Amino acid sequence: MSWLQRLRIDKFLLILVVVVALASVFPCEGAYKTFFQYLTTAAIALLFFMHGAKLSREAILSGMGHWKLHLVVFLSTFALFPVLGLALNAAVPTMLSPALYLGFLYLCALPATVQSAIAFTSMAGGNVAAAICSASASSILGVFLSPVLVGLLMHTQDGETDTLHAIGAIIMQLMVPFIIGHLSRPLIGGWVDRHRKLINVTDRSSILLVVYTAFSEAVIEGIWHQIDVWSFVSIVVFSMILLTVVLIINTYAARWLGFDTADEITIVFCGSKKSLANGIPMANVLFSAQAVGMMVLPLMIFHQIQLMVCAVLAQRYARRFIK
Repeated sequence: MSWLQRLRIDKFLLILVVVVALASVFPCEGAYKTFFQYLTTAAIALLFFMHGAKLSREAILSGMGHWKLHLVVFLSTFALFPVLGLALNAAVPTMLSPALYLGFLYLCALPATVQSAIAFTSMAGGNVAAAICSASASSILGVFLSPVLVGLLMHTQDGETDTLHAIGAIIMQLMVPFIIGHLSRPLIGGWVDRHRKLINVTDRSSILLVVYTAFSEAVIEGIWHQIDVWSFVSIVVFSMILLTVVLIINTYAARWLGFDTADEITIVFCGSKKSLANGIPMANVLFSAQAVGMMVLPLMIFHQIQLMVCAVLAQRYARRFIK
């Protein structure tokens, strides 16, 4: 076992760090900036086209009947997280800067992950069919709900998010490619299923491109003059607090509502995730170029923490409940 595996550090997150460092030293400017902006738009469209093509209708239908579980996950993702995000306002400005607080609000408005939520549910011995349905529905609904939540949360903070414009932009740049990809599944689904590794590389490459373009703009606007060691520590601490509270509430809510262990596992892992794959492209559409870097910084750190914590938690569930 490598030291990365022992520390439960996702290699992709390390690559993200390298890309951020590259953007800090060699930000794209001038004609290169225009080129990368067009390339980023195309990459995002391809990313969501592939998300749609990967989505199996049969897998979703097999888990749709478990509506009570899906409702709990939905409320955790789109109600509990935003409420906790608003509660973080108590830490502004003494422990959390206003800019980073907006980044946390954005994080709390995002849909759940698909791949990692399903992977951890499977590892822990949970209800995988329900996890596939719940995580996929969260990802799709998030295209519509996340811009609304961002508008509501940031309006509360005197932000300037045009919700209707944001939803329109999200639909055109993310949802339309997603729908086209899903409708194309009868034609390309077999090829996509046979080349999952290649598709994952394409997905991750698209995210890296978006991060490079976003942080190039942020570096030019002076992001590293706004982030110091204390700010980084604050992001880590509040990410851990946020994740811990959600995990505890989801665990005890599942037990109080009478779900069995397999469903509890699904609720815990699907209801505690926030999607980096959706969040970074969505931020690129919702916010001005100079604001994207600061907006996604809490998400990038929270994403790594949720992977590390949930990997340990999934193994604990597996040891307790898988015979």
